Amino acid sequence: MRKTAVIAFGGNALLRSGQKGTYKEQLENVKDTCKSIVHLIKQDYNIIIGHGNGPQVGNVMLQHEITSRVTDVLAMPLDFCVSETQGSIGYLIEQGLRNILLEQGIERNVVGLITQVIVDKNDPMLANSTKPVGPYYKEKQVTAFLEEHPNTPFKEDPKGNGWRRVVASPKPHSVLNIDVIKTLAEAGNIVITVGGGGIPIIIDENKHLKGIEAVIDKDLASALVAVEIGADEFYILTDVPKVYINFRKPNEKALDVITIEDAERYLEEGHFVEGSMAPKVRAALYFVKHGGKECIITEAGQLTNPACGTRIVINN
Repeated sequence: MRKTAVIAFGGNALLRSGQKGTYKEQLENVKDTCKSIVHLIKQDYNIIIGHGNGPQVGNVMLQHEITSRVTDVLAMPLDFCVSETQGSIGYLIEQGLRNILLEQGIERNVVGLITQVIVDKNDPMLANSTKPVGPYYKEKQVTAFLEEHPNTPFKEDPKGNGWRRVVASPKPHSVLNIDVIKTLAEAGNIVITVGGGGIPIIIDENKHLKGIEAVIDKDLASALVAVEIGADEFYILTDVPKVYINFRKPNEKALDVITIEDAERYLEEGHFVEGSMAPKVRAALYFVKHGGKECIITEAGQLTNPACGTRIVINN
């Protein structure tokens, strides 16, 4: 019986530091990331891929806003922008992966699903903008932007890259069509789902689905998928080979294998930055606490190393 792995592609799978985010750049980045998961496919794993959209959805929002100022075309709401990026990024991943499989002589279908994710309409995070989206801005650019859009929240990047727009980020509660996702994966299809964390929706007073102005964390949404389908392994791909404590300090230390208790203690001590590693560690904890064996956080190029990354487990 095949094992199932859920793999969350980080934003650097498509857009890397210093790049402009051109179509060609994103396609090449996706292809490189897809190469890294071939060894899991060769080991006959069932594969489910989640992916981020932070830079892309912010850029789409900006495109809509600029277009609406100079034409009669109205800007679309954030949930619609998330659906746009799900489709476009899913297309890039599917094409890149299909080309890699062809080169490797591997026959697998690749299926991209536009996925809605239900959140609680009373989630307090809906009133608290924390999720960075879009490009980085210099402080003077933020000041100029706020003159036209005074109610737009921005936060400074903890890594010193500048300022980014932030939006609400509620917790995911359930993934629509999760049974379809599981069935497709168990049949050997590679499934791309919960892109950008999924399109955030609530159930209104009439029990109808309704999109909301928010972006769900893609790692937490991918962890939810992994739990709900009973995945064997959960990988979170990022831009560093391991998780560190005292990151970028003289006493920096890479973590190899840590328990739930270790991870929770490091979170409480503030070793992991919000908007960076903290959400990834929380997603890993969610998976392991809800039946998962281990979660591996690493960069894509390390996946061929059997001892790669930081592994979060129940106990050593």
